[in-house]
Amino acid sequence: MRFRHPDGSTVHLAYCTNVHPAETLDGVLAQLRDHCEPVRRRLGRDRLGIGLWLAKDAAHALVTDPSALRKLRTELDRRGLEVVTLNGFPYEGFGAEEVKYRVYKPDWADPERLDHTTALARVLAGLLPDDVTDGTISTLPLAWRTVYDEERAETARTALGTLGERLDAIEELTGRSIRVGLEPEPGCVVETTRDAIAPLTAIGHDRIGICVDTCHLATSFEDPHIAFDDLTEARVPVVKSQLSAALHAEHPHLPEVREALAAFAEPRFLHQTRTPTAAGLRATDDLDEALAGHALPDASPWRAHFHVPLHAAPAAPLASTLPVLKSALTRLVGGPAPLTRHLEVETYTWQALPPELRPRSRTQLAEGIAAELTLARDLLTDLGLKELP
Repeated sequence: MRFRHPDGSTVHLAYCTNVHPAETLDGVLAQLRDHCEPVRRRLGRDRLGIGLWLAKDAAHALVTDPSALRKLRTELDRRGLEVVTLNGFPYEGFGAEEVKYRVYKPDWADPERLDHTTALARVLAGLLPDDVTDGTISTLPLAWRTVYDEERAETARTALGTLGERLDAIEELTGRSIRVGLEPEPGCVVETTRDAIAPLTAIGHDRIGICVDTCHLATSFEDPHIAFDDLTEARVPVVKSQLSAALHAEHPHLPEVREALAAFAEPRFLHQTRTPTAAGLRATDDLDEALAGHALPDASPWRAHFHVPLHAAPAAPLASTLPVLKSALTRLVGGPAPLTRHLEVETYTWQALPPELRPRSRTQLAEGIAAELTLARDLLTDLGLKELP
């Protein structure tokens, strides 16, 4: 979906396909048929943007076989789909029964991460629509915090510098500009937008910036206005933003609130949980840890890294952080010029929701994704953007 900003530029809205597990190119092609095109049809649009997640094997097939890349591009066109952004965070196995800490491997100190991201950039340059010259990729925020020392930090900085040089070369060869954004996430070396400033300034390459995920922003209790003021002052580019909402519990000391939260503690994904205290944020790596005994203080609200559907907040006594998303979106595209032109709805946890909230068919999933995109579209038009055909 495309929108005209009042300044005349085009803002792209997509939804991320990491909600549909696929590890191979054949799996990606099946996604387009079984999920992405049905969402487009449900929205009544001739064209729909998707943020492709390409696992290691799919990316390798596309970057080593020009005919495979042409086939994917042809299939996108045939199904009324377009790609201007990729999710390069998960490397492989995102559809496994248990993902948890595995999603942070390989990190930016491992050569596989540089090779994979380079492959994604080359693929994206070949997938961009004919009238679009700029593409974006979101990536791991350096590493999970517990395996990161100064030696690995220096290796990661060098790798990202090399990536910047390769992105320069891609534009020189193809005329397509690809940028990559570190995506701050709770528990990682770069946990907040402020954490991103120092490493990105040290790298010092204008093709390497930040991807702001509004669920992660909210989980860390960041104020969007302060966050974007800091990024603007530091001249850190917002490469893209993922529109998502976290799980919010206003009164976590109440038994009924804990019972409601327990329904979201599931074995597949990590649900980092945070609460503000006078001494700063207190944290657990997962929601079940927070609920066990006194691992987390409960005098203040809790927020958990659980991407809840944008249009359907959980039932009371829980809530979502959709207000944080709205506030962030106001800063991202509500000003005289957009801070970013690539927006991506990223609710990958549909099948991790409590059983009674999960979609029971492809049709129900398509309806839910379409409802999220409709909400995002309405927020954009309320900010003065005009939806384009």
